[in-house]
Amino acid sequence: MASRAAGLTKKHLAPGSVTALPEAASEASTEASSEASTGASTGASSGRTPTAPAERTAPTVRRSLPPWLWAAPPVVALAVVFLYPLALVVQESLTPGAYAEVFASQAFRDALVTTVWLAVASTVGCLVLGFVLALVIAFVPFPGGKAVSKFIDVFLSFPSFLITLALLFLYGTVGMANGVWTDLTGAEAGPFRFLTTPWGVLLAEVTYFTPFVMRPLLAAFSQMETAQLEVASSLGARPLRIIRQVILPEALPALAAGGSLVLVMCLNEFGIVLFTGAKGVTTLPMLVYGKAILESDYAAACVVAVVNVAISVGLYGLYRVVSKRAGA
Repeated sequence: MASRAAGLTKKHLAPGSVTALPEAASEASTEASSEASTGASTGASSGRTPTAPAERTAPTVRRSLPPWLWAAPPVVALAVVFLYPLALVVQESLTPGAYAEVFASQAFRDALVTTVWLAVASTVGCLVLGFVLALVIAFVPFPGGKAVSKFIDVFLSFPSFLITLALLFLYGTVGMANGVWTDLTGAEAGPFRFLTTPWGVLLAEVTYFTPFVMRPLLAAFSQMETAQLEVASSLGARPLRIIRQVILPEALPALAAGGSLVLVMCLNEFGIVLFTGAKGVTTLPMLVYGKAILESDYAAACVVAVVNVAISVGLYGLYRVVSKRAGA
C-alpha cells in the first residue's frame, strides 16, 4: 500500500500539477480502505476474528499500616515483661534511707570489691587462655581440629552450673582427684580443697567463659591472609615474633569485644558462685539473693540490684562500642 501511495504521489506531483494533490490523497485513501476491507474479509473467510487491543487496568494501591502500629505489639510486650518489673524494683529501691543504709554497710562494699576483682581476674584469664587455644586451633593443624571448633559452638549453650558440677566431681571434697590421692597415700582426706574458695570460683568462671573469647578470635583468624605469615616466616621471623607483630594486631579488636562481653557476664554470674559453695565469697548477685530470700529485706535487695544493673548497662554500652569498632 505504501508503494502504491508513493507511485500516486509521484504521478500526481509531477511538475506543474500542484492542483492534483487532493485527487491523489483521495485516491490513496480509497485504495487503503479497499485493502483493509479485503484483509478483513480474508480473515473472516479463514475463521480468524480480529482481536481488540487489551484494555489497561489501573494499578491497585495497597494501603500499608503505619509503622507505629507494627511496633506497638513488641513494645507493649517488652513493657509488660521487662520494663514494668524493672520499674517496680527501682520504685522499691527508692524507699527513704535505703541507699544510705546499703552504701554504708560493710557487706555491700565487700561484695562490690569481690565482684569487681573476680570479674576482672576471670576476664584476664579468659583472654590469655582463649588467645592461646584459638592460636592452636587456627594455625596448628592436628587431627580433630574442626571437631574441636564445632564443639566450642556447642559449649556456648551449656549452663554455667553444669561446668561447676563437673569441677565438683573432679576437685570437690569427695571428688576424683581427692579419691585418687587418698587411695595412693592412705591419707584421710585429699589436698584439693580450693574449690570452695575464691580461687575455685575463678577457675570455674575461666573454664566456662573462655569459649566466649575464642569464638570471635577464631572468626578473626579465619579472615587473616596466610600470605602475611608465610612472608614473615620466609624472612626468618620466629613464631613468637610472628604472633606479636602479625597475629596480635589483627586479633586486638576480637580480643576487646570478647573481653568486654566476658566482663559483663562475670559481673552478673550467680550460678557458679552458688554451686561451688564458696565460703566467704559474696558477689552482688549473691547479696541480692541473701537480702531478698534469706533476710526478706526487699528494699536493700532492690538497691543492690539497681547498682548491679547500672554497672552492667554501662559495661554493655562499652561492649557495643568496642564490638562496632571491631566489626563484630
